[in-house]
Amino acid sequence: MSTHRTTRADCAGECVLHDVIDGLVSVAIVGGAASDATMGRRAFLSRSALAAAAMALAACSGDGSTGPANLSLSVKLSDYSSLATVGGVALVTASGVPIAIVRTGQETFVALSRVCPHEGAIVAPNGTGTGFTCSRHGAQFASSGSWQGGQRTSSMRAFTTTYDAATGIITVG
Repeated sequence: MSTHRTTRADCAGECVLHDVIDGLVSVAIVGGAASDATMGRRAFLSRSALAAAAMALAACSGDGSTGPANLSLSVKLSDYSSLATVGGVALVTASGVPIAIVRTGQETFVALSRVCPHEGAIVAPNGTGTGFTCSRHGAQFASSGSWQGGQRTSSMRAFTTTYDAATGIITVG
């Protein structure tokens, strides 16, 4: 490991300290020309923990990318017995995106991207028939796709649906 340190000797109250360690530059502003800018173990650990927390928060923020903005999918109602009753859910895939189709009324449906808006994990029906849960971090969503609890995030992405009762076809997109 090679270290090279330079300081400005003519600073008035604040000096810039440059450390070059194995080609990496570290810059610190220190009080007075004669100050020693060495960081103690406690300060190093504290600052490292803060930096790690900031990176974790940035990674958890999610970019809201839950698949394409538009899909084109047709589903025959009779192919999914789970959609026979209001509240039923069918799990399908469209353009590589896992989708949940939820029957919300006698002739109304909602299509939701099952890609969690927080970290991109695939959410699953929660088993109680009342919505969805992300197994990665515990976010909970209503059957409408709106966020309800657990890890704070946005709602699931919803896609436009139409239902043709004469043909029994649900069209997404």
